Amino acid sequence: MEIEFASLDDSLARFTLSGASTAFANAFRRAMIGEVPTLAIEDIRIYDNTSALFDEMLAHRVGLIPLKTDLSSYTTQENCSCGGAGCPGCTSTYTLSVEGPRTVMSSDLIPQDPKAAPVFDNIPIVKLTKGQKLVIEAKAVLNTGRSHAKWQPTLVCGYKNHPVVSISDACDACGLCVDECPRGILAVKGKKVQVVNGKLPDCSMCKLCERACISSGIGDEPAIRITAEKDRYIYLVESDGSLPVKEIMNRALLYMKEQADTLEQQLGEISGDEKK
Repeated sequence: MEIEFASLDDSLARFTLSGASTAFANAFRRAMIGEVPTLAIEDIRIYDNTSALFDEMLAHRVGLIPLKTDLSSYTTQENCSCGGAGCPGCTSTYTLSVEGPRTVMSSDLIPQDPKAAPVFDNIPIVKLTKGQKLVIEAKAVLNTGRSHAKWQPTLVCGYKNHPVVSISDACDACGLCVDECPRGILAVKGKKVQVVNGKLPDCSMCKLCERACISSGIGDEPAIRITAEKDRYIYLVESDGSLPVKEIMNRALLYMKEQADTLEQQLGEISGDEKK
């Protein structure tokens, strides 16, 4: 199994996973989405809200604001020594007090821990007119996307099979497939159609080029074929900013390893071959 990065920074990763089954590829995707813990606001105490939004709508909007997460500083309430009472080791506290006329932004959420501040300062929460006021206290806890979407660390997380474009000697370079390709990955070079260098991963495998080739009326089979590699996948992962993409990937793989180890141990207990 091998991972090859095409691009990588804190917010976005494009990479190719090779030598893996479809089950593993999808499990990896699901682990990145739903099994990597992040901070999100769970409890809100509203002291004053004369805005146009109901308390429930306001709480929902505040809960979806992504928060910077330091997993070395926080633990889940279930595993915390406070027993879930809400200590600084498992809970981050925020305060907000704004009076109109102005728009309340995510930057108005003042964190007790600066390392757990909102990822973006320019997320609008609610617009206040003259005389309206909003005063709240909020608490964020660590959890995973399996419990609620607000704890998902990714904005985009998906994969596709790596495309394979095969062009036979029957190609007469008519260019119909080139004109039909919506992503511009094909070009006529000399007396044959070829894949533009570096464009192959952009292929969506729509097979419009195959249909265009058949419509040319040359033979019963198209000169161009689009297939997919069964054990090679192209991933696109975008973080919401709460965690770097690399940490999301590492945490997801660690979770999968822990689950596999647990399964192996349980199977060993059932069969009587428990590891010592």
